[in-house]
Amino acid sequence: MGQQQLLLILLGVIIVAIALAVGLTLFQDSAVSANRDAISNDLVALAVRAQQYYRKPSVFGGGQKSFNNLTLASLTTKPVNANGTYDLVSVGPGQVVITGTGVEKGDDGNSLLITLTVFPDSTAIVSNN
Repeated sequence: MGQQQLLLILLGVIIVAIALAVGLTLFQDSAVSANRDAISNDLVALAVRAQQYYRKPSVFGGGQKSFNNLTLASLTTKPVNANGTYDLVSVGPGQVVITGTGVEKGDDGNSLLITLTVFPDSTAIVSNN
């Protein structure tokens, strides 16, 4: 083989390697983004149930204008699913904090961690990584 042919083969191998690296990076970023979205959706569903508990009278198993005595078991029967693990961090009369830990690794190399604070009439969500 001539020197020009070897150079073209080497150039082709380098281009394929770069394309594979870019493709793998894009796939990983997409997986992290999809997991972040799925955890956020699950947390919002839990927030809706928490707000229902807040509004429901105590005779019907609710909190009667309080989040006190709210448990994770009253929000969901499955605190672990394909998207991640969910936990009730703090419960007070006027707010509840729920966290979701994802199955994918975030930007800092740790598992995704999203915190949702539930108020009687609103929510606040924070993606920690």
